[in-house]
Amino acid sequence: MTEHVRIDDPADFPPQEDTVERLWTPQRMTYVLRNSEDRPTKPKTKECPFCAGPKKSDEDGLIAWRGTHVFAIMNLYPYNVGHLMICPYRHVGFITELDDAELFEFEKATTLAMKVMEAVSHPDGYNIGINQGEVAGAGVAAHLHQHVVPRWNGDANFMPIVAQTRTMPILLEDQRAAYAAAFERLAPGLNLPLA
Repeated sequence: MTEHVRIDDPADFPPQEDTVERLWTPQRMTYVLRNSEDRPTKPKTKECPFCAGPKKSDEDGLIAWRGTHVFAIMNLYPYNVGHLMICPYRHVGFITELDDAELFEFEKATTLAMKVMEAVSHPDGYNIGINQGEVAGAGVAAHLHQHVVPRWNGDANFMPIVAQTRTMPILLEDQRAAYAAAFERLAPGLNLPLA
């Protein structure tokens, strides 16, 4: 027995009362509903976020994959939906400070991240890069991290330019979970460990 699904015709909706488009961001309610005393005014810790992340559960630390020498972590302030970073566990600022095993896994994990994004999100391309040093634009200059950002044809619109706003169609937790499942499935094919 097939269940009947009602589909409303947009022509039957009442006319729009103004010309303003709405951007619905329900995830912001956790911020809006917090008491003012709970809202951080400055960072609660000076610990490096890339050193702190692996000490937490994967969910709390936004960790998508843990290797032997490096890990993949979602960007808390993404340039684009699905943006993650590959970081060594060791607190070093420059790629030249990695030993051979770390460097190999660092780059191999970047390849794995691209395969994960292809399997989960089907991007048309990628931005991959490292900003080394504060002067080069590194937000966390003391801890090396490589950005892997999926891109789609037409993914940029007026919002970042006119409204200084990026629209994110999926919550970080949900994106992390989807990536984590794909990392687990694909890592063995690249001879990368699962922690």
